[in-house]
Order: sequence, then C-alpha cells, then structure tokens
Amino acid sequence: MPNSIIAEGKTTNEAIENGLKVLKVNKNQVDIKVLDSDDKRSFFSILAPRVVKVELTVKEDGVKENNSHEKDNKPKEIRTYTADELNKAESNVDVFLKEFLNKIGNDINYSIKKDETAIFVTINGHEAGYLIGYRGETLYSLQNILIAVASKGLESRVRVILDIEEYKSKREKTLEDLAERMEKRVIRTGKSVTLEPMKAYERKIIHSKLQSSNKVTTHSIGEEPRRRLVISLK
Repeated sequence: MPNSIIAEGKTTNEAIENGLKVLKVNKNQVDIKVLDSDDKRSFFSILAPRVVKVELTVKEDGVKENNSHEKDNKPKEIRTYTADELNKAESNVDVFLKEFLNKIGNDINYSIKKDETAIFVTINGHEAGYLIGYRGETLYSLQNILIAVASKGLESRVRVILDIEEYKSKREKTLEDLAERMEKRVIRTGKSVTLEPMKAYERKIIHSKLQSSNKVTTHSIGEEPRRRLVISLK
C-alpha cells in the first residue's frame, strides 16, 4: 500500500474521500495537503471541468492501525491440555454451575463436554436467556468467569467455550446476513460503511464472509473495545 497519493475530485471533500478509499484508511490517519483548489480558478477556466487535487500521506501510526486488522484474521495458537488438567477443569466448572444455576432458576440445564483443546459448556432452558444479555455481553462475562473457575488449582489457563440457547450460531447467521447487506450497499453507493463496535470474533465472521468478494474489502480501525470494521470498494 502506498504511503502517499494524489487524489482528485470535484470538491476538496470528494478528492479526500477518493484518496481515503484507495489508501483504505480514515481521515484521522492521514495528513492532507490541498494541491489545487477551486479557489485559484481564473475567469477563463470557469466553464472548464472542476478538479481539486489533494495529497494524502498516511501517518506512521495510521499504517500500524490500518494493518492491525490482520490480527482479526490471524488464527490463534490453540494449546492442548492433559487428561488430568481437563478432568480437574471439568470438575471445577461442574461444581460451580450446579450452585450458580440453582440460584438463577429451576428451568435451566447445562451440559459439559471436552476435548484436548477446551471445555465446552452449553446452557439451555426457559430462563437461560437472561444469561445472554445485550449482544451477548452477559454470556461473555460468564464465559470469562468459567475460565477462571476452570483454571483454579491448575498452572495453565484453561480455555472454556460457553454457548447459551444457541446464541452464537444465531448471532453468526445475523452477522453473515449483515455482511451481505452491507456488501450490496457499498457496491450500490460506492461509499464505505463503518459498522458499530464489535468483538474480535464477530469482526472475524464478517471478514471471513467477505474475503472472497471481488467487489469489496474489509479492514478494522480503532482500539478495543471500540474497534470497528470498515467495508469498502476494492
């Protein structure tokens, strides 16, 4: 990706926007220099096509931020655990959930499975939906608690994957549908779309859904927990 380009447009704002699309960055990530403004036009050039030229130079920090979207797609190294570690972790989680869920309601049940890479917990029941929260915030908080519980008495931090009422699969479908709608919108309007802040795994779903598109590209901007995904024309 070039660090500096000269972009053109009918207005200064249009020229800047055209340059940002090429560089795949936002306005805060570049230094802008107007090279040819409509203010300098002479009387004899009034009828000539209006062209404004600007030079956009990506700030050093802007390059780092723009390239940092790669960590959304970079696969995490998944470690494995011994049978003793997994059995201990499963027992820790089982004891905790029995006591915790009994205080939540009677119509809640759970199951625990494991493989060499993680403990998988599924919670279902009429009252289980209260444990999901807005956009899964309560679910992920509970998942973090279970990680701490599972790892108690062990030297390693044990990976725990929690799902409640199939929320994650439903959310994945919602995000994939969103990706398709935003792709069509970007193609139709030619304008980039910046989505609301999302968790890393949610951004990754949209990245993966659109990575094979020959029309649009995706990248992430900002810092956690306000990191956002941008969809723009290639």
